[in-house]
Amino acid sequence: MSENEIMAEIKDANLNYLMLAQQLIRSDKATAIFRLGISKDIADLLEGLSNLQLLKLSSTNMMLARFRFDDSAILGMLTNYAKDRTQAHLHTAILMAGQTAEAIL
Repeated sequence: MSENEIMAEIKDANLNYLMLAQQLIRSDKATAIFRLGISKDIADLLEGLSNLQLLKLSSTNMMLARFRFDDSAILGMLTNYAKDRTQAHLHTAILMAGQTAEAIL
């Protein structure tokens, strides 16, 4: 994959993420904050962005979405469930709720 193709894929992923985030925030802000792992300030900022601003922001050469599972135990619960998938997801949600939201400095 060429550098241009990688940049195009990152841009597409960023735009999709931003559009989804904005839709989640507009439909249920509290749930979106939890699911996205962002602070209320960031949610408010994303909610107010225009389509042009979303497009400009998505054009960065960095991924805007971040892999949230720094703890291998949480990732393991989601990928290596043995019996009850629902129970594994609930347990993971409980552990994730205890983590602090990301803040952009």
